[in-house]
Amino acid sequence: MLAKLTTKNQLTLPKAAVEAAGNAEYFEVEVRSGQLLLTPVRIQRADAVRAKLAELDLGNDDLAAAVAWARKLPATAKPSRVAEVQGAYRGKATRKHGPAKPRKP
Repeated sequence: MLAKLTTKNQLTLPKAAVEAAGNAEYFEVEVRSGQLLLTPVRIQRADAVRAKLAELDLGNDDLAAAVAWARKLPATAKPSRVAEVQGAYRGKATRKHGPAKPRKP
């Protein structure tokens, strides 16, 4: 099979090669004696997070407490931009530039 390298260093893999590799999204690239070796890789972010939690000796109770803490909105905090936009769509505009204009049907 033949593949062409573009001027932007992009390489399109032949469909048959990608299918043979299990339709992987990521590949480990290795250079051996002037040859490129592509090995399909499955990214396992959740495993890395679990390993870090185990390393820090954090359990479910610790995680629940951290989530509860993160979800608290301090009394001095400004409302989020999402709340501003949602208010504007309900006719309760909180934007800096005045109320939202009604849309034409």
